[in-house]
Amino acid sequence: MTPRTATLIGLTAILMWSLLSVLTVATGKIPAFQLAAMTFAIGAAVAFISFIWRPAAFAALRQSPTAWVVGVGGLFGYHALYFLALRFAPPAEAGLLNYLWPLLIVLFSSLLPGERLAAHHIIGALLGLAGTVLLLSGNSGGGFTPAQIPGLAAAFVAAFVWAAYSVMSRKLKAVPTDAVAGFCLATALLAALVHGMVETTVWPETSGQWLAIVALGVGPVGAAFFTWDIGMKRGDIRVLGAASYATPLLSTAFLILAGFATASATIAIAAILIAGGGLIAAKDMVWKRSP
Repeated sequence: MTPRTATLIGLTAILMWSLLSVLTVATGKIPAFQLAAMTFAIGAAVAFISFIWRPAAFAALRQSPTAWVVGVGGLFGYHALYFLALRFAPPAEAGLLNYLWPLLIVLFSSLLPGERLAAHHIIGALLGLAGTVLLLSGNSGGGFTPAQIPGLAAAFVAAFVWAAYSVMSRKLKAVPTDAVAGFCLATALLAALVHGMVETTVWPETSGQWLAIVALGVGPVGAAFFTWDIGMKRGDIRVLGAASYATPLLSTAFLILAGFATASATIAIAAILIAGGGLIAAKDMVWKRSP
């Protein structure tokens, strides 16, 4: 597989993730951990079906405890927080807060050994912060209700969890992509366990909600992890890192087109600030040539 092909495959993950918000909202009132259990089970099932024709892929499940902790902790922690955010907070605002993760990945990566925090990293972070402050202070609905604050907080923390997971994963390059199937299965089982302890089961009420769940499991909570892994390990990381800043803009656009959010100047400006800050922070990814 050429780097160009791997990069194109990785880009499909960004498109799938931009549909995460609208598909999650379309699932209705299903509790967060139940939704995580259902969608990750679907994603794992699709992956394991492919193992039938590739028996050697099962060997990828034999990984170190560290790989399992990072993989399952990142997938379970991020999605549990993200689904909670979309249940309790306005979807457009929660989505934009969550999509601070590309910017955080740049900042976290710059602090790794051998890297440094440059002026454009700081400028990008400040622009992202400005977009976040504008989003929270200029909500078109006249302010957020107390019941929405936990959801917004969950979206914000989710961004940090995914950024940390992504940066730590780069240190585990030897872990094959097929191992993600095991991480998804473990995440589904863990989510089901937590669901049984703290939530009441709510089944989808319409065929549209069932279709949204299946689409989530096959795409944003399934195939996207595998294609992203391929892109990060074999493709152009700079291109993928820069392209990921389009995710909040696409995500918000899909929510508005689907009728789950209302377009406003505040959302538009906040999206531009967050995405623009991320692009500035990722300047090295775009213009710096590989050695």
